[in-house]
Formats: sequence, structure tokens, C-alpha cells
Amino acid sequence: MNNQNELLNAIDTPQDLRALKPEDLREVCSELRQFIIDELSRTPGHLGASLGTVELTVALHYVFNTPYDRIVWDVGHQAYGHKILTGRRDMFGGLRKMGGISGFPNPAESEYDAFIAGHASNSISAALGIATASELKHEKNRHVVAVIGDGAMTGGLAYEGLNNASVNPNNLLIILNDNDMAIDHNVGGISRYLVDITTSQTYNKVRYEMYRMMRRVNLISEDRRENILRFNNSLKALISKQHNLFEGFSIRYFGPTDGHDVLNLVQKLNDIKDMKGPKLLHIKTQKGHGYSPAEKSATEWHAPGRFDIETGQRVAETRQTTSLCFNDVFGDTLVELAEKDERITGITPAMPTGCSMYKMMKRFPERVFDVGIAEGHAVTFSAGLAMEGVLPFCNIYSTFMQRAYDEVIHDAALQKLHLVLCLDRAGLVGEDGPTHHGVFDLAYMRPIPGLTIAVPSNEEDLRNMMFTASRDDAGVFVIRYPRGRCEPMEDKTAPMRVLPAGKGRKLREGRDVAVLSVGPLRYEVAKAIDMLPAEDAPSVAHYDMLFVKPLDEEILHEVGRRFKRIITVEDGVRTGGFGSAICEFMTEQGYSPRIERIGVPDRFIEHGSVGELHALCGMNAEKITEIIMNCEL
Repeated sequence: MNNQNELLNAIDTPQDLRALKPEDLREVCSELRQFIIDELSRTPGHLGASLGTVELTVALHYVFNTPYDRIVWDVGHQAYGHKILTGRRDMFGGLRKMGGISGFPNPAESEYDAFIAGHASNSISAALGIATASELKHEKNRHVVAVIGDGAMTGGLAYEGLNNASVNPNNLLIILNDNDMAIDHNVGGISRYLVDITTSQTYNKVRYEMYRMMRRVNLISEDRRENILRFNNSLKALISKQHNLFEGFSIRYFGPTDGHDVLNLVQKLNDIKDMKGPKLLHIKTQKGHGYSPAEKSATEWHAPGRFDIETGQRVAETRQTTSLCFNDVFGDTLVELAEKDERITGITPAMPTGCSMYKMMKRFPERVFDVGIAEGHAVTFSAGLAMEGVLPFCNIYSTFMQRAYDEVIHDAALQKLHLVLCLDRAGLVGEDGPTHHGVFDLAYMRPIPGLTIAVPSNEEDLRNMMFTASRDDAGVFVIRYPRGRCEPMEDKTAPMRVLPAGKGRKLREGRDVAVLSVGPLRYEVAKAIDMLPAEDAPSVAHYDMLFVKPLDEEILHEVGRRFKRIITVEDGVRTGGFGSAICEFMTEQGYSPRIERIGVPDRFIEHGSVGELHALCGMNAEKITEIIMNCEL
């Protein structure tokens, strides 16, 4: 901790912050920004977004009576400063570590965290619900603020919330943190609109004087506020020669204003916080503000890992192998396939770098579409392409595919379209924790008719599955793979080949116990079997099933006939997942083995390293060995 942080070190709660003089706030911001840089240089986390909201965070907690007043953060990447000012400064070194504080706001962690914020675009809806509940409970003088930004305004849920806020009686304040960024650059008309939007100072002055005059002579009242607001919006459009999107929702708009001038923000918030009706303050900020390397390369410094503060050099990961990450294999293979098949397109919801679709974007820019943070749209857009004979590879992180479930069913599967859904970051993802673990996809995809669900174990599997998915008869083809490195191909020159859907492979013969696995955990199973003692250990057969839908029934009949003990292994929830599919098959076919399912238990799993979480859930080699040894034969 920096010993020069005299003001920051004295702030244990926002009440301490509010005891300071306004002229002290700039120094608080400076110390808070430096604290974030110092800590994240050693403890990896999301740097850029939180540096951009330092002044806003200080202003919000200075003006509002938190935690009684509620601040609902959207995209928790912005909220590190909020955590530091609300009693978690001395815990910050444990950020995103097992047993430490979360990387996202979470009410279970602090009373100052009004709502969980791991996925984007939910702040307006949640804040409106909180504000409405306060009205129903007759809670006096409670302010509710939604802070949305960092790309979240491209999500459809944000507009559903805006629409409802415009008709429900409420005094909600929405802060639009406009940094022209998500993780990669924002895309689309909304982003361009937010960059270009202007406000007329002349209009605001005239409007305020007219409002005061009309209230004095009783020409307006709150009952007629919406009609007057619509008239005022028309007047503003006439004067400024620009219609305002937000005022089209009957929401009062203020801005844009400098989001890095803390005293200006304090004044603006004090001026508008008690105004009746929904209102929106549009602030302009810079992602990574105050740290030059992060300002120059916002995407690279979104979550940079460890870095040297003075030089701006990122500390490279220690690599135990020369293998690629699964996402790199995806990106390279997609380019290779697209070079041979002009039907192939790439679709990503704001993650071209994270999923490595940027590789195809460089090679075929006209055939890659970054649709912004809008996963439901990404799937339906892909379905529209597929309907006309284009072949979309739609890459969405597993945890975010949950937001597009209806579209997968209604728009893709029901119409039996040919498209490929690649679920990156499947399984336990580590430090981002329960909002980002991609552990539900096998369970929620498995019941959908007509889908093929493939789970590669290594580089060769993923390449072959993508090639198989590009065949004309593939239908809706789902490929799920984890974050991190994969086992490399032995023969880098081997051509891609079609994998028969629903065919697994036997990796090891055995007599006593059958282990059925999917995905890279096959290597943990192999280690576990090798760790068995030479004497008094069961003889273990091992099968890599490759597909969760359809299942390899030939293998399953063989296993059902030969084995009384079966162990299933998956990096996903046990309830409804791969193991459940094996149980269903055995029951329906009249087999009665004892089945032990290894996977994520029926609870939300905390944050920590992937290795720690696999051990916690009994999915590492040591735990698997223990389970095998405890089998009653």
C-alpha cells in the first residue's frame, strides 16, 4: 500500500469521504487511481474500466447517502474504486483470489453492493425495480442510481428498462458512462450516436426559466409532467437541431459532461438528484484514464495481468508448453475453413479479441460481424444468415450464451438451420467467479431437439469438430471448449477430417470400473489412473465420449453390459449434464450399474484459480484417483 495515500487511507466508509471538503476530492481521486494501478500491477484484474470511473465513483459516494441510497453498477469492471471506498481497501490484495473479494459487485459481499453485476445491461431494470420497491414501502428520500456503460448500452435489456422507466412513476437517475469502449471498440449506430450527441446550453437556460415561471403561476404540475416533458423535448430538438434518443423515452437528459472533473460531477449530481421523474446524466470518460499505457491501448489494458508500472511492460505468463490456447486454435481454424468455403462468416458479440475472431476479421473483414454486447441478436442474426445459405460460426462465451437461450431454440433449432455455435470459456473459468463460469451449457443445450453437442479434448479435436460442423448436413452444431491451453497435435500437417456425430473413443482397457469423460478433463482422468497403486487397485477402462448429443450408444451398451461401476467426468454442472445423460441411458436400457458423477455440484462456485476450483469440485487427478479407489467392486 502507498504510504502517501493520506486521504485514501483515512476513508473506511463513504461517510469518511463525505466528511472531506470539496477541494480535497481531486487529491482523493489521484490517490484512488494510483492505488488501483499499484494493486493491479501485482494482482491481475480489470484495470481500464475502473480507472475511467474514478471521478464518477468519488462523486457518487460524496453526493449520495450510501448505502441507504442505492448505486447499481452495470458491468462490474467499472466498480473497483467503489469497492475500495466502501470498506474493502485493505482486502484488495485478495481480489479475485479464492477466499478473497470478488471482481464484481455482489450484495453477499457488502451492503454497498446493491445488485450483482457480472453480465452487462441489467442495471437500469434492476435499479428501476429497487426504486419502485422503495416507493411501495414508503421509504422516504431514497435515491437510486444506475451506472451503465463500458459497452452495456448495446444490450437490448437496457432499452427494455428505459422503456419501462419512461412509463412507471419513478425518480431513477441513470448515469451513462460513455467511454466509447466495451472490451474491443464499441460498434454500431448507438455507439456513434453517443459519441456525437450534443446539448444546447441556451435551451437548458430557457427551459429552466420557463419551468420556474410556469410553476409560479400554476400552469404546470407533476400530473402533467409527461406532456410538458414531451413539449420541452420538441423545443430542445428545434433549438439544438438534434433529436435526443433518451428524451424520446420521456426521460430527462443532461449532458454530455466531462466525467473526469470530479467537482463538476458533484455539482451536476447535486443539481439533479432531487428532480422528480426519471433522468439521465451522460458523462464522457476515457478508459484507462490517468495511466498512459492504458489510455493508448484500451483493449490490451482491459485486463492486462501483472505489469511493470514504470515501463508499462506486461509480465508474460510462464509457459510450460508451446501449445496454443483453445481460442487461438478456433481463430486459426476458422480462417483456414473460410479460405476454402466462401459461405463461412464469423459472428461475435463484442469479443473479437477474446475469442480470436480478430484473425478472420483481418483476413476477411467483410465476412466478420461484431454485433456488440447483444448475444440474443447474435444468434438470431446468425439464423437469418443461415436461412439464406450463409454458414455462420457464432462464437459466444458459454456464460453469455445463457442470455440467448430462447433464440437458440426458437430461431435456430426449430427451423433446423445450419449454423455453428462455438461456446468459448466453457467450464470453470477461474478468477472471474460465478457470474462467468460456463458450467450450465451442457445441461441447457442437451434438451433442445436436433442439436449436435461436441466437446473437444485437444487441438486436433477442435479442428476436426469445426470441419465436421461446416458439412452441409451438420444442422445446429454446438462446440464447447474451455479457456486456456490445449494439448497440441502430434502431427501438425495432418488434414482435418470429419468426426462421425455421436462416436466416442476407447482410450484404455479395463475390467472393473469404466470412466466416461468429455473434454480436456480426459487428461486428469489419465493422470488419475496412472496414479493408482500397483496393487489392490481396480482395473479401469477409460472412454472419451467426444459428443454429449448424440451419445455413442455402442460404447454405452458395451459399458452397461460389462461394468457394475461407472464414473462420469465433466467440467460442468452434474445436474442435467453429461453424467445425467449417462444415467438416463442406463436406466432406459435396463442396465443397473452404480454411477458416480464428477462435476460441478449443485451450488454456485466461488472465484479462484482453475486448479483450485477443480480441486474444490473433485475434478482433478488426485480426487478422481480417490474416488476410483473407493469404488466397491
